[in-house]
Amino acid sequence: MVQLFRPAGIFLLLLLTAPCAWGQGYIDYNTHYIAEAGFELGGAQYFGDLNTRTAFKTLKPTLGAFYRRYLNDYIGVSAHLHYARLGYSDTYNDNAFQHRRNLSFNSDIWELTLQGDFNFYRFEPGSLRYRFTPYLTLGIGGFHFNPYTWYQDKKYYLQPLGTEGQGSAQYPDRKPYNLYTYCIPVGMGLKYNINNTTNISFVVTHRFTGTDYLDDVSTTYAGASAFPAGSAGKESIPFLLQDRSWATGSAPIGQQGRQRGNSRDRDQYLMVEVNISWMFAAYRCPAF
Repeated sequence: MVQLFRPAGIFLLLLLTAPCAWGQGYIDYNTHYIAEAGFELGGAQYFGDLNTRTAFKTLKPTLGAFYRRYLNDYIGVSAHLHYARLGYSDTYNDNAFQHRRNLSFNSDIWELTLQGDFNFYRFEPGSLRYRFTPYLTLGIGGFHFNPYTWYQDKKYYLQPLGTEGQGSAQYPDRKPYNLYTYCIPVGMGLKYNINNTTNISFVVTHRFTGTDYLDDVSTTYAGASAFPAGSAGKESIPFLLQDRSWATGSAPIGQQGRQRGNSRDRDQYLMVEVNISWMFAAYRCPAF
């Protein structure tokens, strides 16, 4: 009697365990992708008081890393760490006043953002049908910046110089600006699943910021009296760098109170990047 039940028991055991065995053999059906991590590489463009016409003349390098958690096939939440360089010069401007103003800057940006991502189409890595989608991204973050310029082959950080009278007794209301501020990234991208482990995407993300001093330019000229002479009566570095129009004409244009920048609009920047990422998967046995 026992011998009669033994083959039936073996058959029943195989029947009960078959779904898990089949699931291990067909990853497309039973692989649940929960996250991805990768690198971002591209360029960044600054917009502000030196680049008022949103010209793409100084695209500078960006490098980043990110981690994205999938909530479902349409929505994800991601964290991004970026390095970017921004910069511009009045020499690129056709406007007569801006060209005469002759200001320039560069700044290294260190940025951390949290973003929500929405896929237009269902995105299912490993699937032949749902492997491509456009997507939107929106988030909030913070970054550090520190504008600098070059004079006689020497690098000068501009914030400590108070080029618009910050810290001067003549302008008690003008305080040194904070080198840390927030940003709001808004962007759109295209994502493609290459294979069961790898995604590639192209994304353009614009950053609205909480500062008007990415370029060290915001309001009016402080005037020569706000910058005492240096040693031996020589012109000080802050005086020379707050108004560099002396290099483009016979007389400087930086009279006290004259417009130097536009304080009504905050500075912005944009990143154009190609991303490559690798996915993390969880394996699950199908229900039966």
